[in-house]
Amino acid sequence: MADEVFGRAPGANHGDVTDAELAERARNAGIATEYDDWQGNRVEVPAETLIAILDVLDQPLPAGVGESALHAIPGRPAGAVPAGAVPAGAVPAGAGADAAVRPLVPERRQWGFTVQLYSLRSRESWGHGDLRDLAELARWSAAELGAGFVLVNPLHAAGPLPPVSTSPYLPMTRLFTSPLYLRVEDIPEYSALPTADKTTIDRLAAPLRAANSTPDLIDRDAVWTAKRRALELVSKVPLGGLRQADYDRFRAERGRRLQQWSHWCALAERHGADWRDWPAGLASPGAAARAVAADPRLSAAAGFHAWLQWQAAQQLAAVQRAAKAGGMANGVIHDLAVGVHPGGADAWAMQGLLVPGFSVGAPPDGFNQLGQDWSQPPWHPRLLAAARYRPLAELFEANLRDAGGIRVDHVMGLTRLWWIPAGQPPERGAYVRYDHEAAVGALARAAGRADALAIGEDLGTIERWVSAYLANRGILGTMMLWFARAHDGAPLPPERWRRACIATVGTHDVPPVSGFVTGEQVTVRARLGLLKAPQERERAESAAMLARWQAALEANGLLTPGQQPDPAQFTVALYGYLRKTPALLLGVSLADAVGDRRTQNIPGTSTEYPNWRIPLCDDQGKPVLLEDLPGVKLLREVCAAAAGASTAAAPSG
Repeated sequence: MADEVFGRAPGANHGDVTDAELAERARNAGIATEYDDWQGNRVEVPAETLIAILDVLDQPLPAGVGESALHAIPGRPAGAVPAGAVPAGAVPAGAGADAAVRPLVPERRQWGFTVQLYSLRSRESWGHGDLRDLAELARWSAAELGAGFVLVNPLHAAGPLPPVSTSPYLPMTRLFTSPLYLRVEDIPEYSALPTADKTTIDRLAAPLRAANSTPDLIDRDAVWTAKRRALELVSKVPLGGLRQADYDRFRAERGRRLQQWSHWCALAERHGADWRDWPAGLASPGAAARAVAADPRLSAAAGFHAWLQWQAAQQLAAVQRAAKAGGMANGVIHDLAVGVHPGGADAWAMQGLLVPGFSVGAPPDGFNQLGQDWSQPPWHPRLLAAARYRPLAELFEANLRDAGGIRVDHVMGLTRLWWIPAGQPPERGAYVRYDHEAAVGALARAAGRADALAIGEDLGTIERWVSAYLANRGILGTMMLWFARAHDGAPLPPERWRRACIATVGTHDVPPVSGFVTGEQVTVRARLGLLKAPQERERAESAAMLARWQAALEANGLLTPGQQPDPAQFTVALYGYLRKTPALLLGVSLADAVGDRRTQNIPGTSTEYPNWRIPLCDDQGKPVLLEDLPGVKLLREVCAAAAGASTAAAPSG
């Protein structure tokens, strides 16, 4: 339908419906007909976009779904909200006495590393950072440097066979963990393997361990091919009585969702990792369950994938124990991606709740001037409400197991999502409203029950009321230094930063400090064709921004006036600036702390840039392994600046 609609002329009557009537229908359905862009300009949504979305939202609910289950706003059609206003709705379903349950809020300021775990390798990891590496980083940074947390990228699972998706933010499921992060040798049954099998595993690991000492891109396909073979060998070791009981308990606790994930994996190995291409008889999880039960090979494959998740759960729990043992106040904060692959396990298991023919993204902004399309189907707002937002609560609960907190990427998606019709550029999308009280309430309750932190990534194009609303529910926001500016464009003074937030210099979607200071971020985006303005203007604007920040750092006593700082000095000064803000949490990018220059991800690219494949390196492009961190001078200086100490803690070892 979307392709047909976009063949019509903009601004024309659509059948017997005038533009004014179309706009009214859209607003009543919770679709914004206009929005304010990142520069404060009012932008009208194309009529064709409104029609495409209405074709979905106007359809009757499936049989058995009652309108009474929807969280309608009194006096308005379901989802209708005046532009720019805080929606006034009923108490979310299921809240009851839990409405007072709130996430943990730190009593005093903490700092911690933010890390893309796959990029952090050790001498013993298999060419890809793993959960043992994370445990060691957490323990060391807490015990030796005084870190209070470590914030890690989404560890969600990709498909079971190569090619393995590179993006942590486009998983096949958000409910389970990628076995790529398993440390094979830490599985208890490994010690019971015959010598020949251990020799085989050592032979599989050797070339991957050798790759750790090179700056070569991370090869997930090679890592998973080797690691899977090793895990298959370990999985054949019989479980003892207590271990079998623990495994049985795990499978019972994870129940239907674990069964659906393991069945999807088994079928994906046979038919491909996109359920939309499977035989028609496997389109529903119920039919697939019968097919798996009737086929011994499929049943065995499903059992293997369930076993992998048991091992992942055990190693995740060990990470949190190590963090706490090292003295961390909170431990590991896990990141929740915005959505999932449209052909993946969650999309298959939650058909109807996720809308085909559309993807989620973001309109153009200052850094992503063409907008963003994340290739993920959006939630259906009416069906999600009819399900009483339980599927969303399940996601929060799953990612808070054995965790000190959760960071929700693009937390504005709990209030509205930018829907992009298939085949259209991101700028031709529209915002669709969700029941923010139900969605945010589910997050607050899940974090409160887990006695954990909740962080919302509220950067980019955001309605003014959202950050305050989240803070009132105990959910911390996010402030990024490069985007923290006053109305005149000058750096925002430290005292004007929010307290209830995590403050960082950058994110995984922007270059490390060294990349900004050297101008590499402009060079790369120009080469990739991602600039709307001429390259010379971009360079001039980047230089002007850096000059303003240098002046602000000098004014705050963090740089010596009249001297040109090198990238390392600039980096340390920026983290000293963060320390002067009232923010409760300070996130120190591990890439910044070792002087890395390359961006982990450039939005708007796929094969044009090696997103999510770049190992941790220093400013000379030399690999930095976990064991090297205690000896990195810049890291000690950055951590000291974030901690407010005059000197860094002495390195261990």
